[in-house]
Amino acid sequence: MDRLLLLIPSRSYRATDFLEAADQIGIEIITACNKRQTLEEIVPGKMLTLDFLDPDRSVERAVLFSQKYPFQAVVSADEDATVLAAMISEALSLPNNPVSATAMAKDKEQLRLCLSSHVVPTPSFQVYSIDTVPEDLADKIDYPVVLKPTFLSASRGVIRANNKNELIKAFLFLKKFLKEPEIKKQGGPSAEKILIEEYVPGIEVALEGLLQDKHLHRLALFDKPDPLDGPFFEETLYITPSRLSADIQEEIIACTQKGCEALGLREGPIHAEIRVNEKGPSIIEIAARSIGGLCARSLRFGTGLSLEEIILRHALRWPITSLKRRDQASGVMMIPVPKAGILNEVHGLDAGKQVQGIEEITITLLQGQKIIPLPKGRSYLGFIFAQGETPEEVEAALRKAHQKLEFDIIPHAQALP
Repeated sequence: MDRLLLLIPSRSYRATDFLEAADQIGIEIITACNKRQTLEEIVPGKMLTLDFLDPDRSVERAVLFSQKYPFQAVVSADEDATVLAAMISEALSLPNNPVSATAMAKDKEQLRLCLSSHVVPTPSFQVYSIDTVPEDLADKIDYPVVLKPTFLSASRGVIRANNKNELIKAFLFLKKFLKEPEIKKQGGPSAEKILIEEYVPGIEVALEGLLQDKHLHRLALFDKPDPLDGPFFEETLYITPSRLSADIQEEIIACTQKGCEALGLREGPIHAEIRVNEKGPSIIEIAARSIGGLCARSLRFGTGLSLEEIILRHALRWPITSLKRRDQASGVMMIPVPKAGILNEVHGLDAGKQVQGIEEITITLLQGQKIIPLPKGRSYLGFIFAQGETPEEVEAALRKAHQKLEFDIIPHAQALP
């Protein structure tokens, strides 16, 4: 039986879906987590603890582990370990993206530099030290702009500024945020930087793709019907197939293919965020991973393959019968966080699940768990999934189901004993 090393951050939503996919196709998974797993000593060869923030040491551990318990491929379930997965693969001569390409895709400064140098449409930008006095640069900026850390994902720390006062406020917020111990440890030297880029108006879409020998195959193109205009950029609805014209869709695919070539990405899943306006597509992100959260549950391919099954099959160089998404429209809502506090109770789940077209509603935050909204937070309340004959039906079902839900959130001060 083939064996695969799956890198799963402790906070990942996706462990269950990847393990179920592995069981479905008949492969053995070795789970590598950044926190020690309870059964690691009881089931030798099944689990491995790696420090994702110490990649060199983690590569050494993985190589030593492979000598006793060999595996044929490495996959990262989430953004946090994509570079480590490439490093382990390179050390063991296993197929993967080059380490340099994966690292550039993960670092927003390096991504922008690479795309710009290869004339791939992307926002113009500058990077500043967090010690910069924002008042000194505020008069030199062409507004509106977007400020963001160079290393975080899921819109954390991403803030739009329309004028001098908003820029100063956002810059000072990020300076404080990036000095928080957990964030500083995660970012290392990158936590000393703030990227300021032009705000690109227009609609935003997300492309889910698979690279095979450098060729980008479209798996799904998601529309994002809710406007993402700021000041924060909380994503909610993803609907596929896209309602954009065929010509514009092909421009998006071609632009993303060019971006992957510029970075040097050649194998595996990619998730790209693209803005589209009268000038055409502009790449905001290209990540060497698949879609985050539980959003992959909105997708099925060929005779019923999940996205995780496709990723595992591709990593092991197994045949994939079809990369064509099922014809039925589908979508997901990442349930937005209305305010900070402590989640006390969720009402209306049964009513939401009864809405025609709704496939599943999953609340991922636990009762009593702290809720932190953007720009600091990293978690959604949960996910709603729908299918329908048309994208319009799917969108309507997701919005209706969300309206049925009521979240009882206790303010932090009131929750204290």
